[in-house]
Amino acid sequence: EAGRQRRLLLLVVCVALLLDNMLYMVIVPIIPEYIAAMRGEGGATGPSAPAGGNESGGGGNRSLLPARYPPAVGGNEDVQIGVLFASKAMLQLLVNPLSGTLIDRVGYEVPLLAGLAVMFLSTATFAFAANYATLFAARSLQGLGSAFADTAGIALIADRYAEEPARSRALGTALACISFGSLAAPPFGGILYAVAGKQVPFLVLACVCVLDGLLLLALAPPFGTGARANMPVGTPIHRLMVDPYIAVVAGALATCNIPLAFLEPTIANWMMESMGASEWEVGLTWLPAFFPHVLGVYVTVRLAAAYPHLQWFYGALGMAIIGASSCLVPACRNFGQVIVPLCGICFGIALVDTALLPTLAFLVDVRHVSVYGSVYAIADISYSVAYALGPIVAGQIVHTMGFVQLNLGMGLANMLYAPVLLFLRNVCQMKPSHSERNILLEEGPKGLYDTIKMEERKG
Repeated sequence: EAGRQRRLLLLVVCVALLLDNMLYMVIVPIIPEYIAAMRGEGGATGPSAPAGGNESGGGGNRSLLPARYPPAVGGNEDVQIGVLFASKAMLQLLVNPLSGTLIDRVGYEVPLLAGLAVMFLSTATFAFAANYATLFAARSLQGLGSAFADTAGIALIADRYAEEPARSRALGTALACISFGSLAAPPFGGILYAVAGKQVPFLVLACVCVLDGLLLLALAPPFGTGARANMPVGTPIHRLMVDPYIAVVAGALATCNIPLAFLEPTIANWMMESMGASEWEVGLTWLPAFFPHVLGVYVTVRLAAAYPHLQWFYGALGMAIIGASSCLVPACRNFGQVIVPLCGICFGIALVDTALLPTLAFLVDVRHVSVYGSVYAIADISYSVAYALGPIVAGQIVHTMGFVQLNLGMGLANMLYAPVLLFLRNVCQMKPSHSERNILLEEGPKGLYDTIKMEERKG
């Protein structure tokens, strides 16, 4: 029964992560409507409309395969669109230190439920937004919800799946849901937008959010148990940040996601200018990368189960693959060629994330107290740094230095960081110092929380 409950909780977390990333990207095919509204037009027509929002001929058929970010339309609109896409990560970056500390104090279920509630409000606001200001508010509100739901969800998985290789498998499943949500959202939003209007994609996601919250309430009522009353005091986030091992992992997570975050807003324009890519090619650019990402998660989980002492090597290998793939992107001359390095980037990111996210939990277990809110808030901060800078900084770098230099710089950064992960090679040999698990195993349960955790671990 306990095993079934934790599998259902894993489902709740995966659905929350899926929703968050779908909401992050589902707006892409709908953004032309708001651009038209800012211009005072009735629709996203005309030659300057972004890919995915144009209407062809007299039939007025919208493209269902939009670019992940709309191409540049010039002037102040570029800045507004960049700030809009970055606003979620910016607010998430600011809130994460507070959310991590709160999660450590009150447990994982209440912040996860609160995050789902805020995400529901954000999704409903998206559905009825009529101008840029409302859209910006909804996007920022999503960042607030993500800071709680994403961090609490990943921390809940690490807490419930305390032993390897089950922890790596569970975190790998969550990463696959994140990838699927990001890659499936633009076609999902484009089709529903074309068939039923711009409100329907958001209303569907809002309904799923409500169902996920109800399932969480049924499985683990946040206010109906005293299981967290005697919860150990987690290590403060500022102390975790100065832990050299955690700092190395956080730097790797940020560095490996920079190519993806910087290519998303820039590659569509480059493909149309350098290779004359059509709309369907631009729209399908990232979709094939989902499969190598899932493959990377699967391979890393299997390797980690067989050779757990090489987690650092899997991360370093992933960063080397990301670096080489980033350098190859500017050399591509057609759609078929560009798919290969993009798949390499996503495969490498899967290796790094799947290897290093469980490593963060292990480091907390052996060097601190086994409470995971703050450490995964640090991981979320690492992701947010990349995705907050991407939509705003990447376009400026391309404008001033060029697309080739952007990719070479990102590739070089990943290749130079890969050897830094050698610092983690002896992590698996560390022994627990004063962790919750060590206390439970050696001293026995002293309170309600300890007793419950002991029974969970025995089960």
